[in-house]
Amino acid sequence: MSENTFGALGVPAPLVSALANDGKTEAFPIQIDTLPDTLAGRDVLGRGRTGSGKTLAFSIPMVARLGTDLAGGKRRPGRPLGLVLAPTRELATQIDAVLAPLAAAYGMKTTTIYGGINQRRQVEALNAGVDIVVACPGRLEDLMNQGHVRLDAVEITVLDEADHMADLGFLPVVTRILAATPENGQRLLFSATLDNGVDKIVKRFLHKPVTHSVDDETSPVDAMTHHVFFVEDADGKRALVEKLASGRGRRILFTRTKHHAKKLARQLTASGIPAVDLHGNLSQPQRDRNLAAFSDGSARVLVATDVAARGVHVDNVELVVHVDPPVEHKAYLHRSGRTARAGSEGTVVTVCLPVQRDDLKKILRKAAITVTPQTVTAESRVVVELVGEEAPYVKPQPKPVQQQGGGKSQGANARRKRAAREGRQDAGGRGSGQRSSGRGERDDAPRRDRSGRPAAVKSGASRSGQGRSGARSGQGRSAQGRSGSQGVYSTSSPGASAPRGERTHRRVSSR
Repeated sequence: MSENTFGALGVPAPLVSALANDGKTEAFPIQIDTLPDTLAGRDVLGRGRTGSGKTLAFSIPMVARLGTDLAGGKRRPGRPLGLVLAPTRELATQIDAVLAPLAAAYGMKTTTIYGGINQRRQVEALNAGVDIVVACPGRLEDLMNQGHVRLDAVEITVLDEADHMADLGFLPVVTRILAATPENGQRLLFSATLDNGVDKIVKRFLHKPVTHSVDDETSPVDAMTHHVFFVEDADGKRALVEKLASGRGRRILFTRTKHHAKKLARQLTASGIPAVDLHGNLSQPQRDRNLAAFSDGSARVLVATDVAARGVHVDNVELVVHVDPPVEHKAYLHRSGRTARAGSEGTVVTVCLPVQRDDLKKILRKAAITVTPQTVTAESRVVVELVGEEAPYVKPQPKPVQQQGGGKSQGANARRKRAAREGRQDAGGRGSGQRSSGRGERDDAPRRDRSGRPAAVKSGASRSGQGRSGARSGQGRSAQGRSGSQGVYSTSSPGASAPRGERTHRRVSSR
């Protein structure tokens, strides 16, 4: 048996089987280095590049220790035994996806806690009792303050991507959370660097930690190929980016702003390249839906801001494109780290306009990346060879408008207004009778004429009734539109302007 198998490293048999079922038999370097210490209960400080296998490096010892301890049954409502802190919702979700199957091997339950969604499901899970919580600091502290969760029973705590926590300003919250865990608990901290206050967390909360450094974040990846493509103007850049996005494999395109990410995803989709966006303006359900589409292949391209530069793992991303060069070298490395993960090969391209050349040169020097820039067009041989076989054109599918807030395609007020307008149109009424039927959908107050006196019941009432009946049928269509919002390619509704045009016409005719 190889010395690098999980069994040889002391991983319990139930976990070895669970890992083998997922195709994992050989450990990565960071796992080989840390597992003997973490399984022995020691505090560990792991310094490793994103994608080096850190999630399994802490998930295995957490489940192994708690699974053995739970033989007598310790699960209690609102009092987890294991805690993993992550800086982003996407990372928390992906950690749980790795952790949950391992926990299931011992009959343990996990749950995720993060903001951006209603907390009811999270509270219900805590009340039902969970063994391991994977959480973002802000929402976890909220639930602690509300009395839904206590950390006094936590036996092992993991702080993942601590340097990113520091970049986001979470360290004060992290400090309060760690202070609420038992002093004698085991603590594992993984971070690429120890700056911005991470070293203070290490000194205060880790007891004689064993340090393991594998592939520092600033170390270039051997399996990653870097290109810098100079373009002369915005039109040339636009054509080049579309060409780079047109290949068959998965690729991530990074932009500097949320607006640019959304716009570029729409442009690519309209060009027959299925693309989704990921940025801070999306609700959590929208983020989850778009990441799922990228993961399952229904969207080949993810256009993202730096929100996806850390903590987003999708297998087999063959190309990362810096559509807009990042502002500093760490961002370059984090973005680029979405490809060439876990031993796979990958390619990184930076598209650069003339005014960006000096800044990009400084960034590459700090990142220790050596590359010779090339001036290209979309049809240059190096670009065509890099893209390879282009994927077939995919006709864009029109979808309803995606609006913020809870992941619904339309807010409640917008749905009522739209249903009322469609109901009036179906009823065939005109003028003030149509408008009054719309008001009837929103409240049961008696109708009044323009002088403020109660309106007489006459033939117009029947038109109003018809309007209400039609409005209900309009609501049915609105519901169908919402069910159709599971599609991922478009964020615009081609029919959105029609009701407004109809309403304007009716107002003119009524006058």
